[in-house]
Amino acid sequence: MNEPTRIAFIGNSPPRQCGIATFTADLSHAMAENNAHVATSIIAITDEEQSYAYPPGVIFEIRESKPEDYLTAARILNEGRFDAVSLQHEFGIFGGPDGEFILTLLSNLRVPVVTTCHTILADPTPSQRRVLKKVTAHSNRVIVMAERGRVLLTQVYGVEPEKIDVVAHGIPDRPFHDPELVKVGRGYAGRPIILTFGLLSANKGIEVVIDAMPAILEQNPRALYIVLGATHPTLLRKHGDTYRDTLRHRAEKLRVDHAVEFLNQFVDLPTLLDFIALCDVYVTPYLDEAQMTSGTLAYSFGMGSAVVSTPYWHALELLTDGRGVLVPFGDACATGKAIAALLEDDERRMAMRHLAYDAGRSMIWSHVAALYLESMAKARVSFRPKPVGDLVSLRIKRPAQRTGLKLGHLQTMCDDTGIVQHAVFSVPDRSHGYCVDDNARALLLSSLMSKASETGVTDQMTASFAAFVEHAWNPDTGRFRNFMTFDHRWLEDKGSEDSHGRTLWALGCCALHDTDSPRRRWASALFAKAMSVTIDFRSPRAWAFTLLGLNDYCKANPHDPHARMLRVRHAENLMDLERRVSKSGRRWFEEGLSYENARLSQALIVTGLSTKVSAYVETGLATLRWLMGQQTAEAGHFRAIGTDGFFDIGEPPKPFDQQPVEATATISACLAAYDATSDKHWIEVANRTFNWFTGSNDHGISLVDPETGSCRDGLHADRPNENRGAESVLCYLISSIEIGRVHQAQPPVLPRIVFRQLS
Repeated sequence: MNEPTRIAFIGNSPPRQCGIATFTADLSHAMAENNAHVATSIIAITDEEQSYAYPPGVIFEIRESKPEDYLTAARILNEGRFDAVSLQHEFGIFGGPDGEFILTLLSNLRVPVVTTCHTILADPTPSQRRVLKKVTAHSNRVIVMAERGRVLLTQVYGVEPEKIDVVAHGIPDRPFHDPELVKVGRGYAGRPIILTFGLLSANKGIEVVIDAMPAILEQNPRALYIVLGATHPTLLRKHGDTYRDTLRHRAEKLRVDHAVEFLNQFVDLPTLLDFIALCDVYVTPYLDEAQMTSGTLAYSFGMGSAVVSTPYWHALELLTDGRGVLVPFGDACATGKAIAALLEDDERRMAMRHLAYDAGRSMIWSHVAALYLESMAKARVSFRPKPVGDLVSLRIKRPAQRTGLKLGHLQTMCDDTGIVQHAVFSVPDRSHGYCVDDNARALLLSSLMSKASETGVTDQMTASFAAFVEHAWNPDTGRFRNFMTFDHRWLEDKGSEDSHGRTLWALGCCALHDTDSPRRRWASALFAKAMSVTIDFRSPRAWAFTLLGLNDYCKANPHDPHARMLRVRHAENLMDLERRVSKSGRRWFEEGLSYENARLSQALIVTGLSTKVSAYVETGLATLRWLMGQQTAEAGHFRAIGTDGFFDIGEPPKPFDQQPVEATATISACLAAYDATSDKHWIEVANRTFNWFTGSNDHGISLVDPETGSCRDGLHADRPNENRGAESVLCYLISSIEIGRVHQAQPPVLPRIVFRQLS
């Protein structure tokens, strides 16, 4: 009844090279392979500054040093309808002091958790004790791989004994074997083989066996000690292969280098099992007793190897009653005698192998997987989900109050030329004529409606917006003009950099999403002509608007190298600004704040997603977080940066006048942040911002007429602005489309996003 069917694993994952990665993958595979009703997924922990080509079963990767990734993972698990989570815990694989970042994930999780403790210290530091106590407190069941682990968890960490299950480390299911037959295939026929395998690091005690080799060779001159395994990646990054070199020099000095073979490789499972099968004696000479589990010992023991080991905790439990030989820590003399004696005594060695193999039948992966499923079923019985209200970081605000899409006022503002700039109350004000800014926004709205399969903007209206943009193009200057009088006279030869960038943005969107194929080709062609001039622009918003246009244009025209180059140029311009300006916790691109601020962050986020450059996304998210701190009132509602205080350097933002363009930019940026992170917090912020239109603002007044779709031009200090111009209605409708996309979407299948790092 309570057996889980959808299980998520949290831990390292291949191709990362470590024992926990192998364990996570093997257990996940065993559960799915032996239980047709079980589906498994993995959330992988990625170590600092590394990148892995994870297999499809990895649905998300947590960068170990990024706290926000742990929160995102919690949201993915909560929303993914998982029945249980299997956490692989080891202090060193998670970020923060002693891996405390994992507590962020666990404290926000609403799924039963079964934690496997791979390391349990008898004498932890206060920090280690605190972290593991909290991990086990958040866990519904805790699994250890040896009885000693149960004792330590109860006595040192205060875990309730009834919460703990002892489940052995899993092993492959292989028949009992004859080492001599396997040796022939690997070129070791007739030689007595001693084996140690695993990632090489200084605590493995390899030097002790090398020191024992002279005594072993006296009795067994053809004996060969094989050290199989790559140097631990962390050790290799920090110190190179100095430890392996030290071991080689040690063997040379003792004149046993002919009898010691280093195979410096991380081998696949079939190769590994071959080497275990061909060895006569397997040795684990670890130097520290506080080894709760050893996958290498479990594999060798379970396959029926004769094992010589130091008495670390896992070995003490496995190798009793004649199933192996224990020797003192660091004692080369005792180690040499034990190995030599086993190599000489075929009958004793064979009896030991049979005892180990028989005991190992309870450790095969299919049996271990069944025990894990039993533990998860118990966890589901005892699980009591935290109330959502207790999860501070997951608190959901009221949904955005979006009415049905009403286009009456938009249609009122339009004529055959395009959309009129301003209105007096709701009446179009022809005295101010038209501008390319608003007609570009109108073309953008039309394209977004096409993308969302929304109707209401007629093809004739879209054609007029496109025609205005075409007419605004001035080939003599290579720029778009902006302002036109009502009697169709242009007031300048070229508009601002910002209006040019905004027009490119609309053209890019049109090139990708317009329903009319010839108009899409027109938009691409005009974009291609108009984009080059932006390379000399100096306005950050012009860069941002152009990047938003390039995001769609490059999807519609993926083989345009100039567009790809320009995208990198503008993104790097924004990155350089942010690096130069940000200081003392203030993450922004400029010394002051102005209009459509969030577009700068949005542009970097969408560019980073498209180009898979994580630095762009991270900077976009960081600056957006800072900006939201400036745009959130004490009561928690959205407060747009007021026009009264644009670019007031060093001053707090002015609260008025607030304009719809700020809310719309913020909503778009927050939804881009959600696309990048799958973090539902950003949807909550977008909803809260949209509610600014409908009354969740400083005056508690709705700016929207639900019957016509008109929108007031903003909030003055003492009242709303009753005029309802083009910019306001277009911003409101664009935000309605974007919020509608989120509300109508089905629960997403959340893909793992892998970014390439900037070189």
